[in-house]
Amino acid sequence: MAISRTLMASLFISLFILRLAESSDPMMITNMVDNSLTDDKIDCDGACDVRCKLSSRPNLCKRACGTCCARCNCVPPGTYGNYDVCPCYRDMTTHGGKHKCP
Repeated sequence: MAISRTLMASLFISLFILRLAESSDPMMITNMVDNSLTDDKIDCDGACDVRCKLSSRPNLCKRACGTCCARCNCVPPGTYGNYDVCPCYRDMTTHGGKHKCP
């Protein structure tokens, strides 16, 4: 009896997913699958240590970099510039319109 319950539950879930796929945008389903498989978060602390190692205010730099890294999951290589590698990081600004991310 336990095997048949497990079989019925997996069948029900499969039918539910199939029904969802028929009624939804296929690209949305693909993105949901891709995101669940690639939830690779970078090491923001390590990346920001490298980015801010030459800063005159390393604690401030690491705090801003950490915020940007957490939101964008990306930190440009090197200690300065290279913003085109991470467009989200590049486009984040303060209320005053200045770059938020170091």
